Parts: sequence; structure tokens; C-alpha cells
Amino acid sequence: MSMKKTDLVKHLAKKIDGQMKVAAVPGRFGQAAGAVVDKREQRKLDAQAGLLPFACKLPAELVRQLHDRAVSHEGGLNALIAQLLGQSLQGDAKK
Repeated sequence: MSMKKTDLVKHLAKKIDGQMKVAAVPGRFGQAAGAVVDKREQRKLDAQAGLLPFACKLPAELVRQLHDRAVSHEGGLNALIAQLLGQSLQGDAKK
């Protein structure tokens, strides 16, 4: 006895659904996704690395320029600002 096309599609859908239930969950969606370091732990890691928080207010145009340059910088925004401040302070010390 042959099956109707809709019955074949339903059978295939059940088969795919069963395969999805058996397959392992990728790490980015499983428990590894919830393994985000909390703020307290992040502060401890930063302190061990010798990093301190430093807040200041800057003009919006300067912040926009920093963000644009930070995209191509390998260390991100924090490393870019540390590099620029270090260069500026060394330049001031030479004067």
C-alpha cells in the first residue's frame, strides 16, 4: 500500500525531529553559554592582571574616533586607549 505525499512528509518530519532530539547541543547554546564571568570575578581577574577602572568624560566626536580606531586595533578599545595614553605621557616626559 502506498502512502500519500502528506503522510510521507509527516513521516520525514518525525524522523528529522527524532534526529534533532538525539543530537548533542552545541556548546554555545548549552551550559557553556551560561558560563559568563560575573562582575565580581571579572574584577578579580582584572586586579590580578594589574588593571584598574578609570572613568572620564570625553567629547562625543573623540569617542566616535576612538571606537573607529579600536575596531582595527588588536586589543580593542581598552588596549588602544592604554597605548595612546602611554605614548602621550612619554611624549610629555621628553619635553
